[in-house]
Parts: sequence; structure tokens; C-alpha cells
Amino acid sequence: MTTLVLIPGLISDAVVWQPVADAAAGSFAVYQADVSEGTSITGMAETILAETDGPLIAVGHSMGGRIAMEMARIAPERVRGVVLANTGHHPKREGEETKRQAMIDLGHESMAKLAETWLPPMLDPARAGDKALMADLTAMVLRADADQHERQIRALIGRPNASAYLNDITCPVLLIAARQDGWSPIAQHEEIGAAVKDSELAIIENAGHFAPVERPAETTAAIMEWLDRRFGGGNG
Repeated sequence: MTTLVLIPGLISDAVVWQPVADAAAGSFAVYQADVSEGTSITGMAETILAETDGPLIAVGHSMGGRIAMEMARIAPERVRGVVLANTGHHPKREGEETKRQAMIDLGHESMAKLAETWLPPMLDPARAGDKALMADLTAMVLRADADQHERQIRALIGRPNASAYLNDITCPVLLIAARQDGWSPIAQHEEIGAAVKDSELAIIENAGHFAPVERPAETTAAIMEWLDRRFGGGNG
């Protein structure tokens, strides 16, 4: 049976992909990856590959998408498909390190303050007043700590340039973009789609960068429809 590997992003955990895990459980072996101890994108990809056996489909959100692309680069013989949600492919940008260092410093000052600063711009502006959503995401951030946040930020600063090898990814790729995602815009996903050989794009309406949490039903439906059509359940 093919394993569906669910990979969270920065200071995120299994709750991001839990609706997909629940929906896919009857068709796939499901593996919720823990990347909280990772120090590099490539290292996280290698760890997940070592922790799993056989064919897999890598499903990544944000930073998790970069890990999924690395898995496809490292082990193309095992990675049968990739889902990239709210993610990117560019190398480090000019001035990025300074901005990210400020967030590292804020995290060490207070993870609660980090959540207050970091989360609102990640969401559809229309959801900014959604207290339940904010409470769930804040609780997730607070399950991490400042050291994990720093490790993962430094992994992102040193990330591989996925643009350099997207042409080499030959497995089917589903791109999940969100209409109100200002961090990883739709155009960025279209660039990835143009570079890989077999891609589809699904756009989630009324969602920002945390589309799998903001719109779990819509995001899960898009992924499950693609999985069923392209892989016929986990045994295809």
C-alpha cells in the first residue's frame, strides 16, 4: 500500500493535516511526519524517507512543501506523487535573513508574542476576527518552542533552490493555492506548475496561507479527489 506522508510547515504540527489523515485512512497508510527537530530542509526530507518504507505520496504545507519537493528529488523511485499547499520554490531572497532574524528574536522573547505577530498576516483578512480559528492556531504555535522555531527558520534560510530541479520532478503534482494567501500567492504556484511535467492547480477560495486549517473541508476534498483520480486509492 502506498503511504500518504503528511508534512506540516513552520512551527506547525499534525493538526494541519488531520482532516486529510482522517479522510485518507481507509485508502492509504498514513504517516504524520514530525519535523520539529530538523535543522535543514534536505535533512528533514532524508529523515522522513528513512522513517517510511515503499512507495509514498508526499503532502506538504508551506515549509513542508519544500521538504516534499526535496523528497521527490532525493528518491524519485519512491515518490509517486506530491501535493504542495501554500508553498514556494525560490531560494533565499535579498533582505530575507534580516526579517527572519527579527522573528527568531521575537520567538525567544515570547512565543505568545510571536503568534500574535505572525499569525494574522497568514490568514484570509476576513478571518482575522475568527476567535476559534486564532485560538487553534495559537495553541499550535505554543506547542512549539523558540528553539524549534529558530531551527526551522534557519533551515528555511538555508533552503535548497527548488527552482533548479523542478523540471526533474516527473511524478504527478497537485498544487493547492489560496485566493487570499499573500505569503505564497497563486502566481507562485503557477510558476511551479509550469516547471514540473505533470501538474494540476486547485485554488481554495476564502483562505490564506493556512488553507488546510482555514478551509479544511475544501482543501481535503481537492486532495482526495486528485488522489482518487490519479492513484485510485492507495493501491493504484
